[in-house]
Amino acid sequence: MLPALVTAVLAAGTTVGPAAGQGRPVVDARRAPSGRVPAQDETLEPPHALYGSANRTMRTQRHVVALTFNAAWDDEGIDAVLNELHRRHVPATFFLTGDFAERHPGAARSLAAAGHGIGNHSYSHPHFATLTPTERAVEVLKADRAIRTATGVEPLPFFRFPYGDTAPQQIAEVNALGFADIEYTADTKGYLGTVGGMSVRKVVQRALDALRPGAILQMHVGMPDGQDSVLDAQALPVLIDALHARGYEITDLRDVLRPSDGRP
Repeated sequence: MLPALVTAVLAAGTTVGPAAGQGRPVVDARRAPSGRVPAQDETLEPPHALYGSANRTMRTQRHVVALTFNAAWDDEGIDAVLNELHRRHVPATFFLTGDFAERHPGAARSLAAAGHGIGNHSYSHPHFATLTPTERAVEVLKADRAIRTATGVEPLPFFRFPYGDTAPQQIAEVNALGFADIEYTADTKGYLGTVGGMSVRKVVQRALDALRPGAILQMHVGMPDGQDSVLDAQALPVLIDALHARGYEITDLRDVLRPSDGRP
């Protein structure tokens, strides 16, 4: 299926990133938020073990949680989020749309420069169920190209469906393009804003209600149409404190790609 899909995408005028889907490099050695530079022989494994499913938790029994942020709208909350992550030495993964990367290249590059993981959230954030397989492939690969260009780094082989709109066939398609589907245990719903009935307290409580070993939390760095303050950015310091108070370590989502040492 992959060669036919890629051929169709190329015919549609989209440039595929280096070796996309076929021996695709996973990630360049890059700085972790702590400032640690991985050794040159430190490798990240291909995500084949994550294929075939919508990964909504990390596969561990340890009390760890991953923070992830989607970037599809404005970049209003990025500085506040990056500053807090840096102050607390906390890692995060950012899922960018290609459209966001093209509109906010400076913000996209700042995420990568801070050492955080960068994932793919499609190009234009459509409902994938309404698209053909070729159109879905274009969305994934066009975003990959835009993210590479804006950030200057090799993105992670992680894809997150817009709206959490997953289906087995669609997951198989993104797997064939070289990406694991990384979804989330809970969305804080901060993007609804105060006009949508949310608050910092409610954002934090939604995250804590879903807390379990290996939980993946989804937040956003902006708001639709810039209609309100970015609650997820405002809630981040409170959330980090609350997670630590409950005995949870905030881990790097990239840990799922590092070779296992046999620990659960």
